[in-house]
Amino acid sequence: MNYRLTLQYDGTEFSGWQVQEGARTVQGELTRALSLIEGDGVVVHGAGRTDAGVHAEAQVASVPLRREFEPDRLRAAVNGNVGRDLRVTAVEVAPDDFHARYSSKGKAYRYRVFNEQFQSPFWSRYALHEARPVDVRAMQDVAALFVGEHDWTAFSSAQADVKSRVRNVTSLEVSERHSTRGRGRLIEVTVGAEGFLRYMARSIAGALLAVGRGETDAETIRRAIEKGERANVIATAPAHGLTLVEVRY
Repeated sequence: MNYRLTLQYDGTEFSGWQVQEGARTVQGELTRALSLIEGDGVVVHGAGRTDAGVHAEAQVASVPLRREFEPDRLRAAVNGNVGRDLRVTAVEVAPDDFHARYSSKGKAYRYRVFNEQFQSPFWSRYALHEARPVDVRAMQDVAALFVGEHDWTAFSSAQADVKSRVRNVTSLEVSERHSTRGRGRLIEVTVGAEGFLRYMARSIAGALLAVGRGETDAETIRRAIEKGERANVIATAPAHGLTLVEVRY
């Protein structure tokens, strides 16, 4: 029986999604719990390999099991055998050919910035603290440059082991709101794409923040996208501000 699991996790204490020897990872934690429940070894596939420190509100995993479980009971069993920073929110029986990664049609990530002179303890784990002024309108004006199919060499890890760095960004929205919980300004960069390269979402967020701080301009961003020339002012934004918010099928 093939199962589809929807997951949430606080990535702070995880060394990313993918199993690594001697490190605590989301895939490793799920594999351990599900193997215990199954009574045998299992193989867990994830929709995306989030990096160390990156969070997820709606990650998706798939796992084939020989034993048959009622979905709610399987959810409860997994949640009873993993740490409090990882939770299965839903379990569904999936078609045999469903694969969390290869069946995906796209994903969306959200980068959050708490833009105040003080850092809120409620956002310190989930948003970048930026005390300097940030011009959201300038970020919004540049955002359209990122939408479309481009070679993302300037916005990805040099060590990414992929055949092509061409990806299609389907949407990019920059918004702001007052966080009642944090008592301050929260800026959110939400980017959707058919696929992401390593560090791509964080690099896009970093570029937009450089624009918002007045450190670079639209022409520099355009050149980075079109020619792969990454300006020194464009930094990869820290991992803890990034959250996987949607996987489309």
